[in-house]
Amino acid sequence: MATPEFRMEFDPAHGKLVDISDNIQRITANNGGPFTFHGTNTYLVGKKNVAVIDPGPEGDDAHLASIMDALKGRTLSHIIVTHTHADHSPLSRRLSALTKAPIYGEGPHRAARELHIGEHNPLDGSADHEFEPDISLADGDIIEGDGWNLEAIFTPGHTANHMTFALQDSDFMFSGDHVMAWATTIVAPPDGSMSDYMASLETLAARSETTYFPGHGGRLANAPKFVRALRAHRKMRETAVLSRIRAGDETIPDIVKTIYKSTDPKLHGAAGLSVLAHIEDLITREKIVSDQPASIHGKFFPVIDE
Repeated sequence: MATPEFRMEFDPAHGKLVDISDNIQRITANNGGPFTFHGTNTYLVGKKNVAVIDPGPEGDDAHLASIMDALKGRTLSHIIVTHTHADHSPLSRRLSALTKAPIYGEGPHRAARELHIGEHNPLDGSADHEFEPDISLADGDIIEGDGWNLEAIFTPGHTANHMTFALQDSDFMFSGDHVMAWATTIVAPPDGSMSDYMASLETLAARSETTYFPGHGGRLANAPKFVRALRAHRKMRETAVLSRIRAGDETIPDIVKTIYKSTDPKLHGAAGLSVLAHIEDLITREKIVSDQPASIHGKFFPVIDE
């Protein structure tokens, strides 16, 4: 299967506590949009002593109230963050202040690479630059809870500090924004890296978990097959980008106009950043060259095999 079978069906039940397994519940924030689908999913893991994964956006008093209502009669022992985008991590600070629970995450927000001279980061406003975990996680770390354990899996690509979390002794993975059932993940330089993203897909493809609970949208069943399809889809995009450059397209707008012609023009800006991510990877692999450090405004040319 070269194209992932995306699943758009999802009832967010905004603000309500939804049971999704014996030991897992979900509350979806009402912050829907082109990049958040129906909103950010916050997960509660455990029964009496619980973890909250991805508390959500800052300033969402209604979502915070829903989380606090769900915690009545229970103790919040861990606040866990998959990555530091503004729709996932900021509410962790208010939640921690109210409950005294420590915050876990890979680390502060950072770009996947240094900015070029004069380069502006178009996604800077979407980052949570204030995030600082109380407990920093590394790949393979185990977060021990009451009746549950989560394995931290380092999966950079969407952001440089992205992590997914596998619920041990189950087939469940909390996949954050790295893998979602409803759409492909945005990989946008300099915050994101396509080479990192593809390597992280390989990491997940080698694992055994079959059901993913993503940061947006509904559960993903038969996850390994979907991950393989995502990998193939990205390879097809890479081939399309390289083909357009070899055909004479020199700029990202020209490439987007052709290979994303069926995509809503409102999303062409994001598509351009995705093309840039592929271009950076292709330059690293010496498939193409640029007239300047790779940027959204650059010109790109194929490497001619001698």
